[in-house]
Formats: sequence, C-alpha cells, structure tokens
Amino acid sequence: MVEDEGIRLQDVSFRIGEFAIENLSFAVRSGEHFVLTGPNGAGKTVVVKLIAGLFQPTAGLILINGRPVTDLPPWGRNIGYVPQDGVLFPNRTVRENIGFGLEVRHRGRRAIHNEVKRAASMMDIEHLLDRMPRGLSGGERQKVSLARALVFKPSVLLLDEPVSAIDEEARDGLCRNLRSIQREAGVTTLHVSHNRKETALVADRVGVLVDGNLREMIESGSFSEVDASGNK
Repeated sequence: MVEDEGIRLQDVSFRIGEFAIENLSFAVRSGEHFVLTGPNGAGKTVVVKLIAGLFQPTAGLILINGRPVTDLPPWGRNIGYVPQDGVLFPNRTVRENIGFGLEVRHRGRRAIHNEVKRAASMMDIEHLLDRMPRGLSGGERQKVSLARALVFKPSVLLLDEPVSAIDEEARDGLCRNLRSIQREAGVTTLHVSHNRKETALVADRVGVLVDGNLREMIESGSFSEVDASGNK
C-alpha cells in the first residue's frame, strides 16, 4: 500500500453462482475518478459491491485509504454508494432522502439542514428539496441519489452506472457536473460504465474488466480522443 491509494483490492476472490473472481488486485489512486468498464457480465457490479461491503470476499483484502475494511459492515466503511437504479425512499421528501445518511450518523438538526443544503446546491437541486421522489425525472432522481451519497463527505464514492437510465443530453450534462464536483471535493471515485463517451467525460484512468479479471489499465491521455458518439 502506498500513500496515494484510496482503494486497494489485494488478491480478492469471490464466487456467486457460475461467476467467479480469482485473485483480483488493483488500486484506485487517492482523489482520482477511476472508471471500471468491460462487457456485460464481466463482474463490474460485483467489484463495487465487494468494496461497499454488500458482498464478502472468500479471500483477499480490501483497503480504503490504507485501512483494511474487509471485515467491516457497509456502514463502517465511510463509503458513498449510488446503485444503477438510484433507489430513493418513496415516502420521504428529497430533503429527507438526502439527509438520511446524516440522520443515521446522529448529526444534529442544524448540521443536517446545512449539509443537505450544501449537497443540494452542488447538484443544483435546491428547488426540489420539498418534492417527493415520484414526481422527479430520471435525471433529477440520479442527482438526488448523488447528493445523498456525497452529503456526509465519504472517503470513497462508488457509482454503478449512475447515468445509464437517463437520456443522452441529460447524461452528458450530469457527467460534466459530476466530474466538476468530484474534482472540487477530491473524493476518490470508482465509477462503473460501459459507455465510451461517459467514460471520456469523467475518467482519470480506466480499468478494463473481463470475466472477473482486470485485463488493462488505461491512462486518460490514451482515451481522450475516444469516439464521442457514445457507442459502446
């Protein structure tokens, strides 16, 4: 482990049904926006869930900022996680959804109010704070999910295809916004995507996962001229 690593998987193995990861090792640099890509079924979501603590590896170590977290529960890892469907609590307002992570951490009412306002401002959704999720567009729902993941200032942000369910124009704008916020916050980010344009808009580096194995690491300069049509 070196000082500039935000996430490290070290000889991690895991099996679910017919799919297996064997001795997977790679690191995400502290503060970088790392995109994990690869074909469907490659294991990208499995890797995210292993880091988040939703799956438990059968072997190996997972470290966050040099601290072993392999045996910690999800809530003990200080990780912000946005799943692909960006699930929101349907019976809570946007304000309450964003503030949920602070509530469970027993923050005071004033602190929650201020941090929710800050996170909503970052995502430009202050006007939605008193709305219910059922009336939101796909892009608005994802912004709320991102604000909820960022509001407690996590050490690591995990994004599992966070913009795949919204239209291309909204996706490009949200990617640019996300990239700007990630740089400003300096949060180490692992972002799953199989869309080339999305990857080019956000990534510092790209890891290509195939059949549970990391086949290639690509620095940003090597893919900045990637096909901008968004073809997969």
